[in-house]
This record gives sequence, C-alpha cells and structure tokens, in this order.
Amino acid sequence: MSAVRGEFSSRFGFIMAAAGSAVGLGNIWGFPTQTASNGGAAFLVAYLVLAFFLAYPALMAELMIGRHGQANAVVSLTKVSNKPWQKNFAFIVGFGGILCAGFILSFYAIVAGWMLSATAQPIAALAGADAASTWLSEQSLTRNVIFTLVFIVLTIAIISRGVENGIEKWSKRLMPALLGILFLLIAYVLTQEGAMEGLKAYLLPDFSSIFDTQLIVSALGQAFFSLSLGTSVMIIYGSYISKKENLVSLGAYVTLIDVFIAFVAGLLIIPAMYVAQAQGVEIFSASGKLLSEDTLVFQVLPALFEGMGSVGLFVGFAFFALMSIAALTSSISMLEAPVSYAVERFALKRIQATWVIGALIAVVSITIVCNLGALFGLVITLTTKVAQPLLGLMCCIFVGWIWYRNSLLQAIQQGNPEVQTTLFWKIWPWYTKFVCPIAIGAVFVHSLLS
Repeated sequence: MSAVRGEFSSRFGFIMAAAGSAVGLGNIWGFPTQTASNGGAAFLVAYLVLAFFLAYPALMAELMIGRHGQANAVVSLTKVSNKPWQKNFAFIVGFGGILCAGFILSFYAIVAGWMLSATAQPIAALAGADAASTWLSEQSLTRNVIFTLVFIVLTIAIISRGVENGIEKWSKRLMPALLGILFLLIAYVLTQEGAMEGLKAYLLPDFSSIFDTQLIVSALGQAFFSLSLGTSVMIIYGSYISKKENLVSLGAYVTLIDVFIAFVAGLLIIPAMYVAQAQGVEIFSASGKLLSEDTLVFQVLPALFEGMGSVGLFVGFAFFALMSIAALTSSISMLEAPVSYAVERFALKRIQATWVIGALIAVVSITIVCNLGALFGLVITLTTKVAQPLLGLMCCIFVGWIWYRNSLLQAIQQGNPEVQTTLFWKIWPWYTKFVCPIAIGAVFVHSLLS
C-alpha cells in the first residue's frame, strides 16, 4: 500500500475505527426508540438475528471490495469490474455512496450540534449562567448554526490528520470513553424507580409479534443503517486494512461491537423511559404507542434529568457527552469517504481536501438549518431510506454477480489462507449473491412505499 494513503497500524485500531463508524446516534438513539416502537424485546430478537445473518455478510462485501482495490470507493469498485458497462456502473455506485455519505453528514452534523449544545447546557446551569442555559436548551437559528459549525470543525480537525494519526488515534480514545460513560449511566439509571419495569419490557419478548412485517423490515433497516452500509464508508475503511489481516474475523468483531453497543444502549434508554414515566412524564399514548419518538432524547430525557434534582445536571451532562462522542465517531468516517476520493482523484493534499469538502458540507448543513421544516426530513428520507439500501444492494451485486468467484476467493485468502475449507466460504458467497440482494431489495421497496 502506498505510504501516501496510509493504513491502520493495528487490528485494534481498525476495529475501533470501524466500530466507531458503526456506533453512532443510530445505535444509542435510534435503536432504543425503534425497539420501544416495535414490540420491545421482540424487535431486539429480530435485530440480533438480522444483524448477524444479513448485515454481517453485506459488511464483508464492502470490506472485501475496499481491501482488494486499496483505493477510494470508485476505483475499488472499478477494479472488480470486467466490462465497460460494469466500470460505468462502478462509478455510479461508488460516487453515489460518496454523495450519500456527504448528505448524511450534512443532517447528522445538525443533530450532533444539538447534542453539543445539550452537553454545554448543564455546565451553564451549574455556573449560574441562566440566560446562557436557556439559550442552549431552546431551538433557535443562531444556536443551531453555531453548534453545527462547531461539530463540523471538530470532524475536519480529526480527518485532516490522516488515517493513523487522525481516524485511528481518536477512535482509540473516543470509543473506550463512550463505553465508560454508557456503563456508568446504566448503573445509575437501573437504581431508579421504574427501571426494572423497563428492563422487563426490553428483555422479555412477546413472540406473537416477532413475525410482524413492519417489525422485521424496521429491524433489518436498523441493522443496515447502524453498520454504515451503502455509504462507501466501509469500502474506504477496508482499503486501509493490511492484506495480512484476517478480514473474516475483523468484520465479525465490528459487527459484534456494533450489536453489543446497540444492545447496551437499550439497557440505558428504555429503563430511563420507564423511570421518567414513574416520575410523571408521559411516554406512551393510551394505545401503547411511543410518543415523541423523533425528539425523545431532547424532550423526555431532559424532563427525567430535571426530576433528579441537582444530580440530574451531572447525569444530563454525561448522557449528552456520550451522545456527542457517538456522533463524532461516526461523522469522521462519513467525511473520510469524499475526502479520500478527492485526495486520490484530484491529487489534493489531505488537509486542503478536508477543509474544502468540509466547507461544502457546512454550506449544505446551514441551508438545511435555515429550512429545517422543509429539508431536514426530506434529506433523511432520501439518504437513509432510499439511497443507502439501494447502494448497499448494488455492492452485494458486485460481489455476488460481477466479481469472478476465483478472484474473490484469492482476495479473501490473503490473511486467511484456509478460508476455502471454512463454513464462512461455503455460505457467504451464496448469501451475498441471493439472500442479501433479495432482503435489502425488500427493505428498499418498503421504504419507497411507506
């Protein structure tokens, strides 16, 4: 691999970076609210099954394309192609993934900015700055613009340092910090009144609803989104992996960590919801439907923290700091997708490419902030419900139908020479060729119809 491109210096570094990309607001915010909205523990069971039997094979497809190509998403997909039409198709899929990552980051930065302002609010309250505390806790154009830009600058600062000194170094720091704060919050929330009722709802499934179509599609979409599939991110990260590494086990570690943190986040958020309910906060409607699903973090949980008295300021700070860290570990991978393409395609210096692309994304983010009602939901729908499933489907088609099987085997044998005799090789190519496209296609069609 070219020294200019860089690579992860260790297995642990890649696992932390890839898991950091996967572990974001989708896990700590999205997964628990999806669970609460779709049958509790039944959704959890469906999610766990689909994450390992569908999301992991799709993740392996993207990692394989990246490591084989040792380049940005467009070039890596082109190297798998054999015919002119396939190379044109490769450009559409690769560049589409890069655009998708950029647009996801544009709305993600807005939500992360809200998390940063919510992290700062308890500090202002403790300092007695009541006016600042009120400003930080209320929606306003000025606040949203400032904190969106702050978050984008933080992301740029990490990415501009490169693979080893930027992505890997900060992933190694942020992921353990995220886990530490998460476990401390769980330990505290589980001691509160109402927490055990939430724990039962989360861990004791009602299997009568586990085959509900909406539940299965939602669980599949959550598993797909949480692993950053369909955005070229995992193709890029795969290109930074040494060919001496066992890609099968690395992909499994990333999936395990992603699923584990989503599960652990549920141990925090769902009991916290029932604690808030015990304190008089309305969580569910009379029909049992979750209220304020999209704004749960900013409406229900602050009410819970207020009910804790002065200690609630510290708990609120820790919680939103956790959310901000989770957002940052994902945002650095989203920015890396377009930056890596710009560096390799146009021979730009990394720091120059990072700031230029970061500025373009900031412009898109501010445009969305200024038209929040009209654009925010639209961009989320187009990227996460349309573009991601479609692009992920295309990557599976590349590995299952375009990449010659013997060439694919040779690529995966690098770092794992005995893979041909394993259960993985007997199942994975078939899964990628048939099961993944059908299942992901079903999610895509459902997203369009819903």
